[in-house]
Amino acid sequence: QVQLVESGGGLVQAGGSLRLSCAASGRTFSTYAMGWFRQAPGKEREVVAAINWSGSNTYYADSVKGRFTISRDNAKKTVYLQMNSLKPEDTAVYYCAADRATMGTRLSGYDYWGQGTQVTVSS
Repeated sequence: QVQLVESGGGLVQAGGSLRLSCAASGRTFSTYAMGWFRQAPGKEREVVAAINWSGSNTYYADSVKGRFTISRDNAKKTVYLQMNSLKPEDTAVYYCAADRATMGTRLSGYDYWGQGTQVTVSS
């Protein structure tokens, strides 16, 4: 069992930066692939970025490539999402999730989810 708690969301102006953190409980965190997803009002939840268990492989949605960076610190049981050059269209609730099997981009592949943190980007 893994419990995930996101933090770091908030209100920022367009062009600004935020760093989201996702702290995990459980002794097997280092074996899980991790993902960041987001859901804007009236839209489906979508993948933003993903990282494999060691951090050696990452994935980014086209909409955030070059602006967002996912990373992890297995000793701290934490995964991060550095978000730069934020745009109003990045406004959403951001969720982190853990996948026991492999790094993926499908919501259904993830086994554990956090409660989400709100990111609001003003124009």
